[in-house]
Amino acid sequence: MQIKEANTFFKKLKGLMFQEKISYILKFKTNGIHTFFMKTNIDVILTDKNHKILYIYRNLKPNKIILPKKNVKYTYETPVNYFQIKIGDYFNP
Repeated sequence: MQIKEANTFFKKLKGLMFQEKISYILKFKTNGIHTFFMKTNIDVILTDKNHKILYIYRNLKPNKIILPKKNVKYTYETPVNYFQIKIGDYFNP
């Protein structure tokens, strides 16, 4: 699956909002997100600078907030159940 990086203000602001089907992984250089204006549930993976998984939020519903977490460098928004991973694994999609 393709990874797209939200590396501009507009891409970070828009994220996956208003999309009914998610066909790629969205990578953010951030330690927290929200799911306002999302049309579908997503899985969210938060990693450190070495891409070690620190947190996983599965089947996260729209209109939720993941507050900033300590030691998190990257956040990935993915389709629900796309990855079979666990905390402590290294994320290398």
